[in-house]
Amino acid sequence: MFSDAVATFQPPVCNEVSVRARENVRTATSTADIEITGLSKTFDNSRRVLQDIHFSIPQGQAVALIGHNGSGKSTLLRCCLRLIQPSSGSIVLLGKEIIGLGKAELRDMRAQVGFVFQRHNLVQRLSVLTNVLHGVQARKKGLRTWFQSMAMQEDREEAMAKLQSVGLAHLAGQRVDQLSGGESQRVAIARALMQRPKMVLADEPVASLDPRAGDEVMNLFLRRIKDEGLTLLFVSHNLDHALSYADRIIGLRDGKFELDAPAKSENIESLRELYG
Repeated sequence: MFSDAVATFQPPVCNEVSVRARENVRTATSTADIEITGLSKTFDNSRRVLQDIHFSIPQGQAVALIGHNGSGKSTLLRCCLRLIQPSSGSIVLLGKEIIGLGKAELRDMRAQVGFVFQRHNLVQRLSVLTNVLHGVQARKKGLRTWFQSMAMQEDREEAMAKLQSVGLAHLAGQRVDQLSGGESQRVAIARALMQRPKMVLADEPVASLDPRAGDEVMNLFLRRIKDEGLTLLFVSHNLDHALSYADRIIGLRDGKFELDAPAKSENIESLRELYG
């Protein structure tokens, strides 16, 4: 049985200049990280969930995906990574068409995308640090990626740095099943960032949290995304979050594309019309 004890660690100093430089490089280009064209999805040969969806997201932009229950938001997000196979259309991620990719190529593509779910999907019996370390499995293989006590020093230090960035370095040695919901979601965010993703998809990342914890996690989440210059597409039922944290809002109604507007041009009243 491997020990999951936490090694002594001195958090590295964050190089803010390099982070900002990387963000500026990504912002300066007009390349789209996500391009969706004519996307449709039908289940059971009859129930159409998505119909002829078109949109693109440039590098570094944060986009909220909103709509009533059953409008197709989560299906669309999962189609973006082919966790659900689309019925028709084109999905281009990071300049590469993913429809038709084989298993190995699709796995490599998914490794470049962080995915944060509503449910945290953490290993409850293992430590916080080991759970964050698991994010390195997107780019490294082997037993040393499974337990922090066996991990390479550079990987352990990077995992600790990610924990520090979400304010949980002091809980590195604690078992995940002893955390609050907000703390667990912060661990899930740190794990996603440990992948070194080029973009992040999030499916209602704070829906299971109380309002105060949800606001705290969303503030932290968006700060980390912006600091690293990443593209973000997140599903939300919270219209305040969509207005506060997104650069742009995309709305679905009954599986169809109904809204695409800068967040600053919308308000609660205008967004509620989508739910009418």
